[in-house]
Amino acid sequence: MRRAYFKANWIAALLVAPQLLIIFVFFYWPASQALYWSLTLEQPWGGGNTWVGFENFRTLLSDAYYWNSVRVSFVFAIASTALAMSMALVLALFADRQLRGYKFFRVGMIWPYAIAAPAVGLAFRFVFNPHAGILSYINEVLPGFWDPTVNGTQAVIMVVVAGAWKSIAYNFIFFLAALQSIPRSLIEASAMDGAGPMRRMRDLQLPLIAPTFFFILVINITDSFTDSFGIVDVLTGGGPARATDLLVYKIYADGFRGFDYSGAAAQSVILMVLVMALTFVQFRYIERRVHYT
Repeated sequence: MRRAYFKANWIAALLVAPQLLIIFVFFYWPASQALYWSLTLEQPWGGGNTWVGFENFRTLLSDAYYWNSVRVSFVFAIASTALAMSMALVLALFADRQLRGYKFFRVGMIWPYAIAAPAVGLAFRFVFNPHAGILSYINEVLPGFWDPTVNGTQAVIMVVVAGAWKSIAYNFIFFLAALQSIPRSLIEASAMDGAGPMRRMRDLQLPLIAPTFFFILVINITDSFTDSFGIVDVLTGGGPARATDLLVYKIYADGFRGFDYSGAAAQSVILMVLVMALTFVQFRYIERRVHYT
């Protein structure tokens, strides 16, 4: 493979300048501003900043509501990631077997990825409505069986299912691509040796798609902490009684509703560090169990 060389360095700089500009404007500059605001006291209606050091972080880490938000966020991340990845893997395995109508199902499974998160939240708001649809019939037989507007556990389940459904299509694309990259000769040879579908999946397909599985795991964990705002905002609004007050939603609520810009900035810095730490742990320890072929 031949490498590209530039006789003039300004050509290379010109080619990478747009990407560097985008990274600076949309990542480094906002991150630096958030870090500055987290160390100062920003007045809600203007008037400058007052340097307070780590006081915003000390106040935040002594807040019981914040730790509740951390707990709920971890529950959402683990549950939605496990549900989305398992369902996507099962669907990809069925689509890869080329059963009757597999092309139709393969295309249909990709469509949900194009739906925006607020639209997903609105759709599931009707699906899980305790006074309409199938759940209303269940509530008629068992009064009060389902009502996520007052039951915090049911509200968390509703948010987890909606978040997982949104991610299934994305995971399905990568799982299916990984499965189809496995040479058919290996599948046929194992079938000729008497290995059934479950045996081939356990001993052949799953080990070969381990790198893809690890990649999707990292993406799903990261997105669950940063890309759940639209679903929570439309579906539950953080309620009931802060049961679904995820970290990313609490930042919005404290900053744009409570006008606590400095506290919200401190939360965003902690969230950024948390996501980086989780990604580091996954690459440092989980990747050791991944075998690249």
